[in-house]
Amino acid sequence: MLKYLLPRGLLGRSFLIVVTPLVLAQGILAYVFWANHWERVTGRLTGTFVAEIEILIDLLRLYPSRDQQTDILAIARSHGLDASLVSANALPEMARRHEHSFTERQLVREMQQHLRVPFIAALSGPSDREVQIWVLTDVGLLQVEAPRKRVDSSTTTVFTLWMVLSSVLLLGVAMMFMRNQVRSVRRLAAAAESFGKGRDVPDFKPEGAREVRQAAAAFLQMRARIRRYVGQRTQMLAGISHDLRTPLTRMKLQLAMMPETDGTADLREDVAEMERMVDGYLAFARGEGSESVEDGADLCALLEDVVARCRRGTEVTVTLHCEDDLLLPLRPHAIARCMANLIGNAIRHGSRVEVGATRRGDGVEITVDDDGPGIPANQRDAVFKAFVRLEDSRNPQTGGVGLGLTIARDLVRAHGGEIWLEDSPLTGLRVRLRLPL
Repeated sequence: MLKYLLPRGLLGRSFLIVVTPLVLAQGILAYVFWANHWERVTGRLTGTFVAEIEILIDLLRLYPSRDQQTDILAIARSHGLDASLVSANALPEMARRHEHSFTERQLVREMQQHLRVPFIAALSGPSDREVQIWVLTDVGLLQVEAPRKRVDSSTTTVFTLWMVLSSVLLLGVAMMFMRNQVRSVRRLAAAAESFGKGRDVPDFKPEGAREVRQAAAAFLQMRARIRRYVGQRTQMLAGISHDLRTPLTRMKLQLAMMPETDGTADLREDVAEMERMVDGYLAFARGEGSESVEDGADLCALLEDVVARCRRGTEVTVTLHCEDDLLLPLRPHAIARCMANLIGNAIRHGSRVEVGATRRGDGVEITVDDDGPGIPANQRDAVFKAFVRLEDSRNPQTGGVGLGLTIARDLVRAHGGEIWLEDSPLTGLRVRLRLPL
């Protein structure tokens, strides 16, 4: 459960790493302050205040004369105790209340320990800024009012304010530094994602902490090695396929000048098959070419052009259903070659083909359905391998060298997408591919 409750992002987890010890430290400081400093200071303040009231009561008992008591009350008022003495034999009912705050409970506890007479103590006045005491003595009802600072320490508010402000300031500074550190990681992730989708990031430079710079430098080296490997592989395939065309051309010329014999037709068929294989190799090599990505390419216009070309020279019904405004970064020629392969396969093995394109979340899905014999579910992964042809599901006389779906998958993955084979609503095969926006 803790794994699902933790933040998923690096910034959130880094912030949690900083916040957790800070909160614990502030909690420990608050506990120490409350348990030692504040309680001790409040106890001493209330004890001193109650001692003053006790001395005042003793003086009033020692000097029962009205004039002397007036002088004693005047001296008390000069020292911050607004005391008055009224003739009464009971505590006022209107003043009774239950103590709620810690200061009030501490004051009542001190008075119970030192005074042996009935009393009421309460915090009252605007925002509980005053302390009111009623004490029923032998000489009358003593009423005392004093500022709350006489029994309560103001350091509580100051401590809490400084603790909160310092925490907010520290968290703000930590958040600023963490955002700067995470920004370099995000740029590295964005560069890796763009490279995985076949897009270039020419302005990417290593930045941030030392470890992040090392990861960025490793990514740049990896990107350079992959590009070099793909370039060499593509150049090798293109060179081999091009070199094979020369003897094939000579063979075709010699066959054209040879008289018709029993083996001439078979030789022409073999040469044509070899030529189709060479064309497949060249298409495979071109599929890994260096075509640049075009931002905001119109997918519907591209599909309409491909479908129009595939309809030529065939009696198979090919329909297209495409949503409007499907603009996304593409290599137009590569995607056109991919769709031509997929639609061409569907035309060769079915009598009806439906092509559709629609937006799905943060991507676009393209489907190609046919009503042909289809491919068994347990063999659908195998057909994406190079030079694999399934004799049971596709007629070997239809041509091809088993590279059509391989080229299509490579082109789709070069855009950061994926391709699947599924059952079609037309009872045949559905090819579904997804391209990111």
